[in-house]
Order: sequence, then structure tokens, then C-alpha cells
Amino acid sequence: TFDGRTLWFSAYNDTRIYQVDPETGTVIRAFAIVGVEHRDMAFDGRCLWLVRGSIPDIVQVDPATGTIIRGIASPIASPRGLTWDGRKLWLVEWDTPRIHQVDPETGTIIVSFVAPSLEPRGLTWDGRCLWHSASDTGLIYQIEVS
Repeated sequence: TFDGRTLWFSAYNDTRIYQVDPETGTVIRAFAIVGVEHRDMAFDGRCLWLVRGSIPDIVQVDPATGTIIRGIASPIASPRGLTWDGRKLWLVEWDTPRIHQVDPETGTIIVSFVAPSLEPRGLTWDGRCLWHSASDTGLIYQIEVS
């Protein structure tokens, strides 16, 4: 995910979160977050949000310290993609396949719809639309939401 200045990412089977300078590719720092399988992350303008598949839950993380601020139980069993639209979180559910808008305070699903592919994975928000990647088709889908 992008915080407006740097990139943040995690690697498969690695508990660390990395902050990277997008100009140089240099790792600025890394910190460990308890739990494996960080499936995706988002930035809300202040904090990182991580979706973890092995637990499954969604955690809010202070990017300055790497400390978990709080966690909410995932409202779905197989979370994959995660993004922030400026007010709410969006989650990809891999096994149904669906995309859900989630209240970050309660973890409650607000809106839910069928994904345009059978194996949804990544998810991001461009300020107007959701963008969703799919492993079955190899395509990226633009989704208008109201």
C-alpha cells in the first residue's frame, strides 16, 4: 500500500511489514506483526490496516512504532484483498467470491456484492472506483460503487 510518501508491503510466510522508498527501492525499516499470512494491507491516512488470514482478523497498526492499536474479527472466513475508501474498509472474500464494505469500528458488513471473478485477490481504491485483481483470469477489474 502507499502512504503518500512510501510503499508498505509484506511477503508470503513472513511476519514482517516493510516500508520502502519508492524512488530507490531501499527498505527504510521493517517490523514484525504477530501472526502469519498477512494477506493485504491498506493505509487510512494515519494508520495501516492489515488483514490476516490465519486468525482471521483485521488489525490497525501504528506505522511509526509497528504496534497493533486494535483488532477486529474479520466478518468473513477467507479474507484476501483489503483497501480503504476514505471512510470504510473493503475486503475481498476469496472462497465465495464476494467483495464487502466493512465498518472499521465494528467489523460489520455494510455492503456486499459478487466479485467479477471466481478467484478474487487484490483490492485497491483510486478515490472513485475499486480495482480488483483476479488469479483465475489474470485480469484487473474496475468496479464502480455508489
